[in-house]
Amino acid sequence: MKIEFREFNPFDLWIWLEFETTPSGMEQQYIEEVFDSWFYLGKLGAFNAENLQVQDTGIDISYMNYDTDSAENVLMSPMHNMSDFEYQESWGRCWFDLGTSDLIAIDILINALNQLSKEFVTIKRMIVGGENENWPVVRRNQDLFIEN
Repeated sequence: MKIEFREFNPFDLWIWLEFETTPSGMEQQYIEEVFDSWFYLGKLGAFNAENLQVQDTGIDISYMNYDTDSAENVLMSPMHNMSDFEYQESWGRCWFDLGTSDLIAIDILINALNQLSKEFVTIKRMIVGGENENWPVVRRNQDLFIEN
């Protein structure tokens, strides 16, 4: 899976996937479950680089003393919004407002999609941000995600 980064705005971010073929209904379900799971974790503030105590400890975490007070005192970093996943021929896309979540979220998504591509549905390319000349974005009004 080739990874491309284009103009990156965390509050207005399109993520594009190009597949080998038009994905089947089951393949679409796999893709959507990965993105939904990633978003729900982000909505809960899981991608907060200020609190990576286990990662920062290193390989030996046996009997590690986890500092819950420190974890409680970091600023929240939740994702805010996600659109429905859309498909057009061999392309898929989804829009996100990543809010204040940290960029470790992008690495985690790439890792998950790499493995998904190896085991379930072949993804030729992932484009993070910007526009896709193969499928123009109709600029959405923010009211689309807010109930009036």
